[in-house]
Amino acid sequence: MEGSESEAIFDTLNLNPQLFINETLNTVDDLLNDAFDFYLQEASKLLKVEVTDCSQELTKGVNYIRNMIQSSLDKRLAMWEKYCLRHCFTVPEGFSLPENDELLASSSMIQDALSDPAVDAELDSLRNKLTLVGAETDKLNSELKELERQSASSGHCAGLINEALQLYEDTSVQEMFQEMMQTATELRVKMKKLKTRQAEKMEHERAERIHNSLTDYFTVNPKKGLSNAKLDDLHEFLAELKKM
Repeated sequence: MEGSESEAIFDTLNLNPQLFINETLNTVDDLLNDAFDFYLQEASKLLKVEVTDCSQELTKGVNYIRNMIQSSLDKRLAMWEKYCLRHCFTVPEGFSLPENDELLASSSMIQDALSDPAVDAELDSLRNKLTLVGAETDKLNSELKELERQSASSGHCAGLINEALQLYEDTSVQEMFQEMMQTATELRVKMKKLKTRQAEKMEHERAERIHNSLTDYFTVNPKKGLSNAKLDDLHEFLAELKKM
């Protein structure tokens, strides 16, 4: 490509295809070297050969693979370089650059189109609308999440209510409830009877104690009787009865 018409045209435009190709090749070489350096480092860690004699053998093996891949890659990149120089960076025969005035006019038209105030204003308006739409979208998403949370909570409550109603409507539950009511009624009747018996028993025991007291009194004082009893004796006897 050196000394050709294409090179002269690219020089006019301040472009250097060969420089672009060289930088690309250098970038590929750097990536390849970094990749194999990382590969060697990780392999040493996994095999635990950082400070052993096997480290040198591992380095030789990795370098062998690197050289093999580098050789194949260099051949393919050389073919790619030739293809670019022959097809991508050549201009058709008879090609000529526009005059400087035409270039300046074209550049001015492009600059005017890029700096049109109406277009800038429309772009700003679209950006503002996009910002508002984004904010509205975030708000709607928040409301949607809140509705989903409330819906899930309502669904859970409804499920609990339905389960309770189903248990209430179940025949076995109704029978169990009726049995509990009947048992409670029978328990109340039995408690009432027990209280009555206890009251009767207490009254009977009290009457028996009174009878025993009278018997004891007349046994001790057989000649007195109630008509012959003194007032103090009667008061003493009544006091004893009140204690019972």
